[in-house]
Amino acid sequence: MLWSLFKILLFVALVAALAFGVQWLLAVSGEVLITFNGSEYLLPPLVVVLGILVLMLVLWVVFKLAGLLIATLRFINGDDTALGAYFDRNRERKGYAALSDSLIALASGEPREAAAKAQKAEKYLQRPEVTTLVVAQAAEAAGETQRATEAWKTLVAHDKTRFVGVRGLMRQKLEEGDTETAMKLAEKAFALKPRHVETQDTLLRLQARDENWDGARRVLSAKLKSGSLPKDVYKRREAVLSLADARDQLRRGNVDKARAEMLEANRLSPELVPAAVLAARAHIEAGEKRRAAKVLKIARAKTAHPDLAAAFAEIEPDETPEARIKRFQPFLKVAPDAPETKMLEAELYLAAEDFPGARRVLGKLYETHPTSRSLSLMAAIERGEGGSEAVVRGWLAKALSAPRGAQWVCDTCGTIHADWLPVCTNCEAFDSLSWKEPPTGGTPAAVSSDMLPLLMGPAVPDAESSDPVPSVPADEDVPEAEEVPPSSSEVEPTPPHVVNPAVVGTTRDQDETVSPPRI
Repeated sequence: MLWSLFKILLFVALVAALAFGVQWLLAVSGEVLITFNGSEYLLPPLVVVLGILVLMLVLWVVFKLAGLLIATLRFINGDDTALGAYFDRNRERKGYAALSDSLIALASGEPREAAAKAQKAEKYLQRPEVTTLVVAQAAEAAGETQRATEAWKTLVAHDKTRFVGVRGLMRQKLEEGDTETAMKLAEKAFALKPRHVETQDTLLRLQARDENWDGARRVLSAKLKSGSLPKDVYKRREAVLSLADARDQLRRGNVDKARAEMLEANRLSPELVPAAVLAARAHIEAGEKRRAAKVLKIARAKTAHPDLAAAFAEIEPDETPEARIKRFQPFLKVAPDAPETKMLEAELYLAAEDFPGARRVLGKLYETHPTSRSLSLMAAIERGEGGSEAVVRGWLAKALSAPRGAQWVCDTCGTIHADWLPVCTNCEAFDSLSWKEPPTGGTPAAVSSDMLPLLMGPAVPDAESSDPVPSVPADEDVPEAEEVPPSSSEVEPTPPHVVNPAVVGTTRDQDETVSPPRI
């Protein structure tokens, strides 16, 4: 605003000065004597001034024409002159106009038109780092894979665009399913730009998929240093990597290394259930029972998982059912209102053959939270209290079609897993499994007809039922804890008259995999 006012005032002042000068020249008396080539000329002052101005204008025009002539001659000789700069500016104007049109076409979903405009822009601009990128993106959008690949490779050849080209090729290989090549490209892109978030995430996912835990740790450290990962999330994922490494070391027989890794995983993330279970078993093997109990209680405060109860039972494997009920009381008070707590306590009473107590602690859970496990527990209670075969079968029939309850569910794609894994088997997301009930309730429990006699015990003819019940062989019993390690992978509760205290808290789906081997 002030600058505009200043320019207006300056223009007015110049006009006024010019008018004053002309008026002064007109008022001046006398003449100017000019001698040229022996001749004398008398001219008024105003005419002299105008003549000088005209002479200056003529000289300016002459110099400009001379400069133009020289520039033309130099242009013909191949030199970059003002004339060449003029034509360059004209080409740039047309090139940027074509580039703008190509970007608009690409955003509008017209990849072929975008590619054509990009090629036109390249003709004028001669800047492949800009135009080739548009060509690559347009070719990908149009499904022209080969053309896109060539464009990305062109970008890789230039230092300024190498990262963009490598990243484009990496994404292509991921879409094609060539994870091995994508891994190499991701490592190259990470080396070029270690702070690039998308590259970090892609490389971390691929390394976790290939069980390259050391490489995944390096990427996690880079994410923490770059500020793209909060410290609490970093500790959680570092714990997941340590836990996965501990499992690998167990399979290889490296007990000492496995112990160190599982304890580190539990230290970084005490609420991580698989890490807590393995750490507790390590403490048990070392005779550190109190530490084992503390580890399990801390994890249970976050997640009431059956594997925690199984590991807690392993602290005193030879105790009586009555002693186990007493010892479990502090453990049960950690999450007293959780459905898992009620079912666990009911199993403890079943092991002690206290069927009224089991019914009391289970309460109305079969109504408020009907799952295959809670309904199977009701069948066991009815059987233990001498209920009819029809009633027992009724509970079992409900259990067959009931949801399983909480399971390991991927937060990204919703896939249900039998056991905890660091990487989802479906979407390959890293650290995405949570212990929760699926949104749809999950699949019904895998309770086959072969398991019915195990739950119901020996067949006793019932007057209310005309269907005979096959008897169970005398040696068909629940496997001992030494034969089948406590796991989070069974659905059916143990029959009340043969409940083994060593497997209390492990009655879940029979088709799931068992926990990692003990150390």
